[in-house]
Amino acid sequence: MSSHAQGRPQPGPQPIPGIGSILAIGSGKGGVGKTTIAVNLALALAKMGHTVGLLDADVYGPNIPLMLGASDTPRLTDDNRIIPLERYGLKVISVGFLNPGDKPLIWRGPMLHKIIGQFLQQVEWGELDYLIADLPPGTGDVAISLIQTVPLTGAVVVSTPSDVSLQDARKAIEMFRQVKVDILGIVENMSHFNCPHCGHEIDIFSKGGVEKTAKQFGLTFLGSVELDPEIRKGGDTGRPVSLEGEDSARAKSLYQFARNVKAALDEQNAKPSESVIEIR
Repeated sequence: MSSHAQGRPQPGPQPIPGIGSILAIGSGKGGVGKTTIAVNLALALAKMGHTVGLLDADVYGPNIPLMLGASDTPRLTDDNRIIPLERYGLKVISVGFLNPGDKPLIWRGPMLHKIIGQFLQQVEWGELDYLIADLPPGTGDVAISLIQTVPLTGAVVVSTPSDVSLQDARKAIEMFRQVKVDILGIVENMSHFNCPHCGHEIDIFSKGGVEKTAKQFGLTFLGSVELDPEIRKGGDTGRPVSLEGEDSARAKSLYQFARNVKAALDEQNAKPSESVIEIR
C-alpha cells in the first residue's frame, strides 16, 4: 500500500456510534494471561448487566474463539457489513472466525491496519456499554492501528509479578503514555497459587511486584488474580469461570477486578475529552 500523500490532512480517530467506552487490554509480553483477563472481564461486565462487545485484535494468536467455545463464520449484511457472533451475551469478532485452525496469518503492517479498521468500523456492534479490545503482546502495529482508528477511553496493562514480565509491562505503560492513551490501571495475573493439599499460598511468580510498579508509575492497581487451574480449564474448554457468577470462589477476584475497571471507566468518562496526538 502506498503512503499517505504529503500535505494531505489525515482524519483522526473516529468514534463508533452507539458504543459508550472502548477499552484496550494490553501487555508488554506474551504468556501473562492477557486474553484470559480480557475474556473474563467482558463476561463479568455482561453478568453485571452491561452490554459488552469483545474484539480479538490479537491477529497472530486469536485465542478468543477457543476460550469462548465459538467457531461459526460471521455473516454479512446486504451492504457487506459484518455481523458479530454472539456468545454468552457478548458480541464477538475475531480473525480466528475467518481463519480457523492452525494455519498462520503471515501479514505485514498495512494488512494488519486494514483488518483492525474493518473490525472496528465495519462490524454491526449496535448499542454497547463497553467494547473491549484484546491486543497482541508488545507495542507494535496493531496497538497503533487501534489508537489511530478510534478514540480509546483507556487501557489496562496485564502483567505477572515476575521481574521479567514487569520489565515488559513498563514498556507497554510507556507506549500508551507516549500515544496519549489514558491507562486506567494495571492488574496482576497469576499472583499466587493456593495449594489444594496444605492450603498455603505459594508465590510461584513472586507477588506484589505489579502493585509496586503501579505506585512507581502513579497508576491504579486494579487487583490481583490468582493462579488457579480452574481458570485455565475454563479457557481451554470454552467455559470461562466468570460464567459461574460473582458468588463463585473461583471468580471472585475476576469480578472484583471488573468492578475496579468499571469504576475507572466511569471516572474517565466523567473527565473532559482530550484530542489524541497524531502518530507517524
